[in-house]
Amino acid sequence: MINSRDILETIQMIDNENLDVRTITMGISLLDCIDPDANRACEKIYDKICRYAGNLVRTGEDISREYGIPIIHKRISVTPIAMIAAACPDKNPVRFAKALDRAAKTTGVNFIGGYSALVHKGFGPGDYALIESIPQALSETEYVCSSVNIGSTKAGINMDAVEKMGRVVLETAKATAERDCVGAAKLVVFCNAPEDNPFMAGAFHGPGEPDCVINVGVSGPGVVRAALAKAGDCKMDEVANIIKKTAFKVTRMGQLVAQEASRRLCVPFGIIDLSLAPTPAIGDSVAHILEEMGLESCGAHGTTAALALLNDAVKKGGVMASSHVGGLSGAFIPVTEDSGMIDAARCGSLSITKLEAMTAVCSVGLDMIAVPGDTPSEIISAIIADEAAIGMVNSKTTAVRLIPAIGKKAGEELNFGGLLGGGPVMEVNRYSPLKMILRGGRIPAPIQSLKN
Repeated sequence: MINSRDILETIQMIDNENLDVRTITMGISLLDCIDPDANRACEKIYDKICRYAGNLVRTGEDISREYGIPIIHKRISVTPIAMIAAACPDKNPVRFAKALDRAAKTTGVNFIGGYSALVHKGFGPGDYALIESIPQALSETEYVCSSVNIGSTKAGINMDAVEKMGRVVLETAKATAERDCVGAAKLVVFCNAPEDNPFMAGAFHGPGEPDCVINVGVSGPGVVRAALAKAGDCKMDEVANIIKKTAFKVTRMGQLVAQEASRRLCVPFGIIDLSLAPTPAIGDSVAHILEEMGLESCGAHGTTAALALLNDAVKKGGVMASSHVGGLSGAFIPVTEDSGMIDAARCGSLSITKLEAMTAVCSVGLDMIAVPGDTPSEIISAIIADEAAIGMVNSKTTAVRLIPAIGKKAGEELNFGGLLGGGPVMEVNRYSPLKMILRGGRIPAPIQSLKN
């Protein structure tokens, strides 16, 4: 039973500590839209998305207004388009991206994800064409997000795909250079990509998912930081307990929103993603949580240990508050989207090397990092390979979302505005990995993959 103290506490979190539901994401299967005629397939896709998600935005706004809970984004994820486009003799899948964009505009959602390919074990029909088309697709659409899964713990790492994605990331940045290279901010390269992730840019509706489902992503870094500030000096195990209790309260709110959205839209409830997703707003930073634990600046020695505690405590607390937890679930560290990370990168406390170490213990990976525009594609590929190796060996999801800042050097600024934020261009190690990247082939799956 919810008492008045719980209600007042939640109001305080919303009003003063940036508590929100970051996204309601409707996942829609497009498998029944497959057609050898690309135009017919695109019309089926548009019609099905509009039919299923036509009331998504209005429902989210109604729930937000009635319960007083901010719901920041309403989004759609769809079946990886490479699987749909493979049936069409016309091998240019950009028309599918434009159909998705048109559906996003009609339904009024913030983003639509699923211009994706799953190539962790090799390339299937449609995969090559979709990957090669990503720069054009993201430059000619507004709401479409793209992702490619190049590795998994079971399959190893597809190094041919890694090499290709280094080039695609750079080409996508160049194709949108006049818009601060925003195309690259809508492109994620995964290892162990989950099928039910509600967060962009990596959301897609996996082939193992039902026809339609509602997934919700919660957020609340400001709430966690405020709880630690109120506690004052205490031992690290008490810090963990405070974070667990706070994560429970945040997730409970997300569960309420998910159940209501599911009931009103007559769509099954999927999962709650527990991730602490920051924004550029002051007071909504994962980095500031780590600094509240006692670090002078995020990136200082001890940051990885503090982040490991945070990520684990968020999962332990949140999982008790929801009937189904999934997605990514943990603490995100997107540099340009986190005011504390931005400050740490500007002052030199936080480097890409340190960020890579942090990704071994948190959700996702090297996220929203601006790098010099003249960074060679093989270096981008090598960064992808390093991050994929962390995910593969540790049986966790890792990802890379780098933005080559065309025309800018390390230390200069790149600014997107909104939730994508902005921040300094970070230096990369310039020693060449070209010979290794050009070897291609596959990095074999680790021994821990043999669990059957």
